[in-house]
Amino acid sequence: MGRPSRLGDEDRSDYASALDEVIASPEIRRLLERSGVPGDRLRVRGLAAVARTAAAADAEYRRYAALRLHAQGGRRDRGPRPLSGPGDQERPGAGVLAVLGVLTPVLAAVAAATFLLLGYGLRLADTLPALADTLVGVGWFSLVVAALAALVSVVALYRTAARQSAAAVPGPSADGSPALAQAREAWLVALRDRGIRPFLLQELAEAEASAPGAGEGRGSRFSSPAFAGPDYSGPGFKGSQRPAPRQPGSGRP
Repeated sequence: MGRPSRLGDEDRSDYASALDEVIASPEIRRLLERSGVPGDRLRVRGLAAVARTAAAADAEYRRYAALRLHAQGGRRDRGPRPLSGPGDQERPGAGVLAVLGVLTPVLAAVAAATFLLLGYGLRLADTLPALADTLVGVGWFSLVVAALAALVSVVALYRTAARQSAAAVPGPSADGSPALAQAREAWLVALRDRGIRPFLLQELAEAEASAPGAGEGRGSRFSSPAFAGPDYSGPGFKGSQRPAPRQPGSGRP
């Protein structure tokens, strides 16, 4: 089967919800009370073992991830591409065209106003009539260019807004298909039954076996160290005493 699939970041919340459901089950709650393990610590252990527990439902997760990827890929082909991010990026020329679409009307309008002011100023001063006529002609041409560029920019902006509004309207997609919902539910069931629940049962069994009161029954078979002292004497026995030393003048042999 190969290596198990790594759980995606978008599925971490589903995993956490499934873990909470198993911890809240009557069986796990009863074992938590008997072992004395806090539920928060058990949840942390379950979250840390996501790679181990998720591998038990790898087949169901692969099917669910494949269906979801197919659905997302179909929607991405129909809608606009994202502005940034690895894999799907805009063409480099799109930003330049947008800047030109904004700057062209402004620059053309400024040039038209400049040329018209200079041309009509020279006409009023009655000096350099040839240059005045040229400046006036260039000014009116720049004004026409500014008007056309502004019209094109407005149309392009309207089309972009309409396209984004159409893409934002939720339509019938494969995300709500029964097959995808069934695949997700099958993965969650397998994750709870074959992955999370056995792991939590094993953790609780190990915690109960290593509890301080678990070895009291075995330890009762051994004598207490208090009864092994040299001064202890049981019924009918005398304590260990040294014989008194003989006196030099005593008549006893």
